[in-house]
Amino acid sequence: MSSAAAKRKNEETAGAGPSKKPRGNAAQAAGVALVNSILANPKEYPISASEDVVRKSLVTLATYARSLEQQLAAAPAAGSSIQVARPAKSPAELEAAVEKIRRAAQSGIKKQMSWKPSCKTGSAKWSYDGICPDPEVFGALMGLGGPPTFKMKKFSVDEFQNLVGPIEGSVRYDTLYITGKDVTVRWSDTGEFKFSGTYGKWQPSREDY
Repeated sequence: MSSAAAKRKNEETAGAGPSKKPRGNAAQAAGVALVNSILANPKEYPISASEDVVRKSLVTLATYARSLEQQLAAAPAAGSSIQVARPAKSPAELEAAVEKIRRAAQSGIKKQMSWKPSCKTGSAKWSYDGICPDPEVFGALMGLGGPPTFKMKKFSVDEFQNLVGPIEGSVRYDTLYITGKDVTVRWSDTGEFKFSGTYGKWQPSREDY
């Protein structure tokens, strides 16, 4: 190589700046937001009719999954304590996440409140299964002041509706309500939760249940 050519090569190398790094934090935040949105309402999450929108969502999820793989690969060796950091939610973000689950639960429970003969005695059964991967969000939903520490707990009907919202079902010529004394709430460390109870026509002696 001539001295002139070598000089040009050195100048080009010196002038080349560092390659741009992908905005990892922004991509990860987008992935977290999409995952939270899907899991907050897994049965009724809206699927866009636009192929481009669906493709963008899949790429976001794939990018987030790859970033998690890279974090795990860089984690300490097996046998040591591994903590996966979860970004702390602001009060507004926490309330928004709670409201998504609250609306989904209200809608899911109401859809189950169809007429059955047992509605006459307020003994028809309902149950709602959901997923909340963030214990802080579920704790806020249930008014616990922190993550849940129970596997199963009973809330009074009034207490439950104060937390989740009023729930009524409409049938021909009548309205259906949550009945009984309690609503049973179950929680799993993996994020699954379940609400269950009874419903039916308004029972005059409801306070005596």
